[in-house]
Amino acid sequence: EVQLVESGGGSVQAGGSLRLSCATSSVVFSDNCFAWFRQIPGREREGVASISIRNGFTDYSNSAKGRFDISRDSAKRTLYLRIDNLRPEDTAMYYCAAAPGACDASFLFWGQGTQVTVS
Repeated sequence: EVQLVESGGGSVQAGGSLRLSCATSSVVFSDNCFAWFRQIPGREREGVASISIRNGFTDYSNSAKGRFDISRDSAKRTLYLRIDNLRPEDTAMYYCAAAPGACDASFLFWGQGTQVTVS
């Protein structure tokens, strides 16, 4: 069974930091691309960062560059997203997702999301 389970969201004050986690099943983790997306109510889902398990290559949206850091712990089969200097506009539901192979493939597997609220 393919599972992606996010955690680490919460309510924080502007300027603070959070580290989101995404625990994955072993079937999903190997040789895939993982990404973090976020969605604000009433707006389209936005990709913020991706990482290739194969080669470690990372990519960020323009809005994420400089404050977001995506990483993975292969031994724990866990994906992370650290967000520094949080802003109210970062308030959203954050999802992790997995794509088979390269990061330009379709993201087929999704977690249930973790809410981040910045005030």
